[in-house]
Amino acid sequence: MSEETSVPAGNVFQNPALLGALQNRLDSLVGRPSGYIDSLPAEVKRRLNALQNLQDKHTAIEAAFREEVLALEKKYLTKYQPLYEKRRDIITGQVEPSDEECERQVEVPEKAPEGDEKPEGQPSERVPGIPEFWLTAFKNQPTIADLITDRDEDALKTLKDIKVGYLDNNPGFKLEFIFDENEYFTDSILTKTYFLENSPDAAYGMIFLHYSPSGCVLMAVNRDNKTRTVKKTVPAETFFQFFNPPKGPVDDEEADDEELHELDAKLEADYEVGEIVKEKLIPRAIDWFTGKALEYEEGEFDEDDIEEWYPGEDDDDDGDDDDVEDDDDDGTQV
Repeated sequence: MSEETSVPAGNVFQNPALLGALQNRLDSLVGRPSGYIDSLPAEVKRRLNALQNLQDKHTAIEAAFREEVLALEKKYLTKYQPLYEKRRDIITGQVEPSDEECERQVEVPEKAPEGDEKPEGQPSERVPGIPEFWLTAFKNQPTIADLITDRDEDALKTLKDIKVGYLDNNPGFKLEFIFDENEYFTDSILTKTYFLENSPDAAYGMIFLHYSPSGCVLMAVNRDNKTRTVKKTVPAETFFQFFNPPKGPVDDEEADDEELHELDAKLEADYEVGEIVKEKLIPRAIDWFTGKALEYEEGEFDEDDIEEWYPGEDDDDDGDDDDVEDDDDDGTQV
């Protein structure tokens, strides 16, 4: 990447009023009444008002529910955090897990890749941690994998950890991507914060307000030709554009409907990536690394898979049925 340089990512979408105007304009383009409701008799419209009042009460209850869910998420993040820290230490090779920590009822077969067999008597080279852990997990997640280019892989190999945190005065969240020292950008931590707002009209009760990325992102330097020294810096096609999200128009009045729809689609896609990292990759990183997550994400598993993933007691003993019947006779519930 000799023709690349790092530039600070500017704050994006820091104007909630502008974003609100954009959202209102987009909303005005869809859901236009067909005239049916206006044609209804007054007595039917009266009943619709009653239903709307019920919906308002439902919305208030739902808002309280979301607040409690958010409080629970914050509470349990503190319980997950020691596990995430231990995972990071194992991945980076700072900690070697004990034999007890490595024991599993269902062992993963240890098969050396073809061509990697060592001659007898030759000591194996020690491999610290789990190399390329997050890169492999990313490449197994279809949405994230589509964002990764060949030029990104060396940089993502240096990714040590991803952290999620909640905001104090906003229902949003932030993601921190923590890297080893590398030659691709100067900051060891790239952060992206999602600011959200409670909304009774949003599909999930929240609407996106704006981003606040920080850190350095990769940019490509284009030269018009070999004889000129003028250079133009443009965003590179890279996963790291995640830290330089879509920019809105300076003036909403000058943006046409097509531009607004395109912007809305980009924002939705960008937020989806953040949600995938927060809700899927961070909690189940090992399953994305091994590819197991794809199986239960797509529902492609059977009873044998369930027994393999969550081994329990054997249930093929004919005597178990007799035991259950005897317990029932005693009045004991099993």
